[in-house]
Amino acid sequence: MPLIRSASVNLLVEIVLRIGFLSAFCYMESMPPFIRVIQPSELHDSCKFPRHDSYVPTSTLWSIVLSVPCILSLLAWAFCSDCNDALEFLLAWSLSLGITGVLTDTAKLIVGRPRPDFFYRCYPDGLESPNLECTGDPADIMEGRKSFPSGHSSLSFCSLGIASLWLCGRLGVLSRGRGSGVRVSVTLAPLVLASCIALSRTCDYHHHWQDVLVGSILGLSVSTFCYRQYYNPLSSDNAGVPYIVSTSNVKYFNGKPDISPVKEKEETSPLLKKEDKWI
Repeated sequence: MPLIRSASVNLLVEIVLRIGFLSAFCYMESMPPFIRVIQPSELHDSCKFPRHDSYVPTSTLWSIVLSVPCILSLLAWAFCSDCNDALEFLLAWSLSLGITGVLTDTAKLIVGRPRPDFFYRCYPDGLESPNLECTGDPADIMEGRKSFPSGHSSLSFCSLGIASLWLCGRLGVLSRGRGSGVRVSVTLAPLVLASCIALSRTCDYHHHWQDVLVGSILGLSVSTFCYRQYYNPLSSDNAGVPYIVSTSNVKYFNGKPDISPVKEKEETSPLLKKEDKWI
C-alpha cells in the first residue's frame, strides 16, 4: 500500500508539472515581445519580403506534433503489450514539449527579432509613415516581432525528434539491429518531416534561416535530453527499454550492480516484463 501511494503521488507530481509548463506556454504566447529598435537599413534589407500564407499552418503543425507521439505510444501499448514503454514515452514526450515551448517563447519575448515580412506587417500599403510608426494591425505587428527562434522548428524537432529516438531504440538501429537500411529509413523519417516543416518557414518568409537553425537545435536537444531521462542509451543492449524496466532487473551488492556471469544474461535481457511503474 505505501508503494502504491508513493507511485500515485509521483505520477500526480509529473502531471501537475506538465500542466504548469503548458499553462506557462499558453500565457507567454499572448505576451508582447521586447520592442527592439529597427534601423531603416535593416527594415529594407532583411525585413521587406512579401507576406505569404504559411505552407504549414499552425493547426497542421499541432496535429502532427500531437498525433505522431500518441500513435507511437498506442503502438507500444496495443501491439507490443508494453504499458511501461507507452507511459514512459508519453512522459518523456510531454516533458520535452513543455520545456521546448517555454524556452522558445522565452527567447522570442526577450530577443524581439522582426520577421522577414515585418515591413509589410508594419506598413500593409507599402508606404512608410513620416515618423516610422507602424500603421498595420497591432496583432500582426506584435507577432512580427517574434521571429527568433522559430516555434515551428523547435516544436516539430522536439516532438518528431523524440519519436525518431524511440524508433531508433525500439528497432536497435545503433545496437542490436545494425546493418538494416529499412530500420534506418524508418528511424530517420520523423526527422525528415521535421526538417521539411522547419525549412518551409524560410519559404513563406516567416523566419530567417538563423531562426530555423536555432529552433531546430533547441527542439532536438531538449527531446534528446528528456528521452535519456527515461530510456537507456541507444547504443546499449537495452536500447529502447525504459529505465523502470531495466533497472528493476539488476540486483545490487554493496551499492553496485551485481554483474555475476551466471545471472548477467537473464538480468540484462530487454525482453523481461515487470509490473507497471505507477500501480
